[in-house]
Amino acid sequence: MILLKEPINSILAEVASASPAPGGGSVSALAGANGAALISMVCRLTIGKKKYLAVSEEMEQILVKSEELREQLANLFEEDSNAFDGIKAARALPKETPDQIAERQKAIQAATKVAIQVPLKTMRACANAIRLAAVVAEKGNATALSDVGVAALVLESGAHGARLNVLINLGGLVDRAFADSCLAEADAMMAQVCGIKERMLSDIEERLQQ
Repeated sequence: MILLKEPINSILAEVASASPAPGGGSVSALAGANGAALISMVCRLTIGKKKYLAVSEEMEQILVKSEELREQLANLFEEDSNAFDGIKAARALPKETPDQIAERQKAIQAATKVAIQVPLKTMRACANAIRLAAVVAEKGNATALSDVGVAALVLESGAHGARLNVLINLGGLVDRAFADSCLAEADAMMAQVCGIKERMLSDIEERLQQ
């Protein structure tokens, strides 16, 4: 997490630069990390409170999981940039002879698979996190209900952005079975995340207006 050790303005400046990485995949992972962080915050605002003693143990268990997901998603910020660099390096390989062309194509295919697997990991982490968010929204500290809603929104954004990064890399794959499998997984996860988010936001907005 070298880049994430920089001040937030430095990270934003790096994203805003002419360099294509860190780009949308990294930003998607960072969105997910923020969502997981909000879940952790609400857990901490719930644990030990007299009104929520009955769910404190469950919130402690969720906190452990949300912190693991926060760290995983933060690491995926850098991992996504590295995956892009891998494709760039593969494309830069020499292509003067038939052997070089074959080796270059093999390297591009391998790097592309990595570049698909990284945003899939981001999607999985966001999907796992939003399931936790749904429980926290139901049982956690009601004074932080809007924060759990924001967590759901940014986790959906993180998952959706990661799916776009899966899609952009699928077209160049020779291994269509791998491509089809990845697309099916991404679509299934996206449907789950969107469904959870919609249910959460409907309930949260209703409760906030009571």
